[in-house]
Amino acid sequence: MTSSPIEANLPVRRGPSFARGLWRIAAADVSSGNRVRLLRDGPAAFDAMIALIDGATTSVSLESYIVRSDEVGERFAEALIAAANRGVTVRLLCDWIGIRGTSHAYFAKLREAKVDVRVFSPPGFRRWLGLVPRDHRKLLVVDDRAGTTGGVGLGREWTTGVLKHRRSRWRDTSVLIEGAAVLDMRSAFETMWRRATGKERRGAHRFVSRRAHQTHLDPATHEPALVGIVEGEPGRLRVARALQMQAVSAERSIWIASAYFVPSFAEIEALCGAARDDVDVRILVPHRADHPWIPWMTRRTYRRLITNGVRIWEWAGEMMHAKTSVVDGRWVRVGSTDFNPLGVSINFELDAVIEDAALGAEAEAMFLADLESSREITHGR
Repeated sequence: MTSSPIEANLPVRRGPSFARGLWRIAAADVSSGNRVRLLRDGPAAFDAMIALIDGATTSVSLESYIVRSDEVGERFAEALIAAANRGVTVRLLCDWIGIRGTSHAYFAKLREAKVDVRVFSPPGFRRWLGLVPRDHRKLLVVDDRAGTTGGVGLGREWTTGVLKHRRSRWRDTSVLIEGAAVLDMRSAFETMWRRATGKERRGAHRFVSRRAHQTHLDPATHEPALVGIVEGEPGRLRVARALQMQAVSAERSIWIASAYFVPSFAEIEALCGAARDDVDVRILVPHRADHPWIPWMTRRTYRRLITNGVRIWEWAGEMMHAKTSVVDGRWVRVGSTDFNPLGVSINFELDAVIEDAALGAEAEAMFLADLESSREITHGR
């Protein structure tokens, strides 16, 4: 059947690009020409972060949900204090829930050394008594030239583990980024800093209008890696919508690692629909968790997922804490968001979403290596 002259003259329509799609569903600008490196587990992430802080010349902006006064926390305190003594502007933003158990002397020492320390949302007489939302993000930005984000907190969980028996370090992933995306990371930090210091009226961000930026970027014509920084905010469901966008676009595979996996019906439907359409959908979750009720809630989703062709593995070590995904070996997400109501729709989160075939291949290899240390679940519960 031949096309009509009118049809022949119609422009070829393409689906929305990665950059345009990420802007429209997650309000995230995308930049090109970034250098990105995956950091496996706590020691690699800590070494990269300390190296950045030690090399800082103008500013260090560190945001972490968990900050312990253990040997890991002390290592970072020494680096932050040394940077402040060099005349570097040093800021530390942590969360009131995440720092429970951390000694007051730890923060007093930092403040005495001119490190500006702020605590997000201590309890008080305001909405939800200040208990939600939490700042669950993990972000470091140094000199506007490099930064890290991911799931790694500042504590010994990520070096030695915390169990008395069968102890092992928590499995986690972070990402080191250099390039234009670091400016978006810095902007994300500044927004949370204003919230923590009371300089942004609650809900003011809802009325801020800004135009899309670089939605034309295409990996076929622009230098990799393409990176979008997604700021998860209460009620926005941005990472969930990004997953749905990728589920629609996926042709070969969707591989997800999630520490606290309690997906919504919409997320389950997206994954099941992709699996029924012959996409290789795999989920990696912990066998045991620091919150013991989480595996029970996760396992309640197994039957429907497995029945529809989704494959599920449970990590055999102490704790699988990563929050990552890799789709078709080209889209990689590394950040702080878990697929559960707190992560997706209540807390403040931060994720780097990257389009780069080379990084995608590395992320797939890392995921397959993790499956070697995991057990596949072959029946619903």
